[in-house]
Amino acid sequence: MENKTLFKKYFIVSLLICIFSFVAFSIFNAYRFSQIKRMTNERISSIVSAVKEKYPDVKNSDLVEALEKGSVNKDILREFGYDFEEDIFIIGLEEEKNQAIFIGGVLLCGSLGSLLFVFVLYNCKVNREVRKIISLVNKINHHNYELEIETYSEDELSILKSEIYKMTIMLKEVADNSLKDKVQLKNTLADISHQLKTPLTSITIMLEAILDDEEMDKEIRKNFLKDIKRDIANINFLVQSLLKLSKFDANAIHFINSTISLQEIVRDSIKNIESLCDLKKIDIDVVEQDKICIEADLRWQVEAVTNILKNCVDYSPENSNIVIRFESNKIYSSIIVEDHGKGIDKKDLSHIFERFYKGRNSSKDSVGIGLALAKSIVEQNGGHIFVDSEVGRGTTFKINYYLK
Repeated sequence: MENKTLFKKYFIVSLLICIFSFVAFSIFNAYRFSQIKRMTNERISSIVSAVKEKYPDVKNSDLVEALEKGSVNKDILREFGYDFEEDIFIIGLEEEKNQAIFIGGVLLCGSLGSLLFVFVLYNCKVNREVRKIISLVNKINHHNYELEIETYSEDELSILKSEIYKMTIMLKEVADNSLKDKVQLKNTLADISHQLKTPLTSITIMLEAILDDEEMDKEIRKNFLKDIKRDIANINFLVQSLLKLSKFDANAIHFINSTISLQEIVRDSIKNIESLCDLKKIDIDVVEQDKICIEADLRWQVEAVTNILKNCVDYSPENSNIVIRFESNKIYSSIIVEDHGKGIDKKDLSHIFERFYKGRNSSKDSVGIGLALAKSIVEQNGGHIFVDSEVGRGTTFKINYYLK
């Protein structure tokens, strides 16, 4: 609270100067009044003594009455050469008057000078603070956000400095985020280009082979067409997933929550991957349990669980099974998906939800975006995904939906 303390200090100094000046004037006036009273009484006493000496018959009561009368004869002093309005009859009072005027003027000038000095000193301090603020603004204008503004005051200048500091932090964050966004966009475009380049190149080669060889064996042609269909499906999945992720990044997704059951989410998700399961002869075993309800968007949660199940199917061997269980307590309700596939290496485990990340055991058809989309969906709906895996023994996904 440096500035506020400074203001209080200058205010107290000014107040002390005023009090000191008032006390000094009071003491000086009291002293001068006592001097004038003493000199006046001495002169009157000498006049009374002279009158008594020359006129011994004069009564004391007459003299007292004469001294106490309020009537004044202004012409009587002219007989002695004194002007009633301008001259002082009592010798010494003129000097006292001049001294009083001089000393009073000195005290008054000293007080005003001290107050002016305090004002100028405070104003200089304020101007220094203003110049510092101007310098800070100039640094910000030149994109220098490495500023330290140490102030704990509550006056206007300190509040201004505090707001400038907040603005500096905000601008720095905006600049940093802008740079990160550019880097992320560059990396994302590179990843998308890489993901599309491989299947498109494969499709082009296979189509050229089919067109150039009209007598190609039917079985080879059929296999080429199957591969082309698979690559087109992968491209379509990639594009659709990217569009959905972009909507999440732009906060353009609005969930329509309703009371739904975990069993309903799982049932609809299984329907979406039944064809994949049939191709690899994979069974999905659902451990039945009492109906567990949550507040969520059914369509998007089905999308998330479908992507997780698809990942489990992709990494599971043929003729295996996937087990789905449910849990519920006072804090959250869960869907647990367990496969018996390749498993995930520990080094890859913390990265599997990153976009376009492909681990050591990734399949050739993996694009590394399904789990990232699932994570975004679940977290946007107030949930969280956990994963546990061991190479050669399989992977377990646990989706927690926290109770609201």
